[in-house]
Amino acid sequence: MGHLSQRRVRCGAVEQRPVGMRDVLTREQVEPLDVDGVGVITVGTVLWAVAFVALLPFAPHLVHSGHGWWLGMCGTGALLGCYGIRYARRRRARLRSGRSA
Repeated sequence: MGHLSQRRVRCGAVEQRPVGMRDVLTREQVEPLDVDGVGVITVGTVLWAVAFVALLPFAPHLVHSGHGWWLGMCGTGALLGCYGIRYARRRRARLRSGRSA
């Protein structure tokens, strides 16, 4: 481990430099991702909606066993997700037009 070579980790974000008999890790600057969140929120909303539809046939059994709130949770997740998509799209439009978010 005490040799003088340098080794880069696959992603290029961490570099390992041997110093004596120890290795020292240093971090390189990584550019932040430009993510507006619309895709992530849309996927989450779709998953909530799919869960709601998948649970609908089992509604009587869920209510009888005390888990009827699962339907409400999935429905609320889907509705709040729709609001989140609307908010994120408006934010993305403001960012693209150069105005502050």
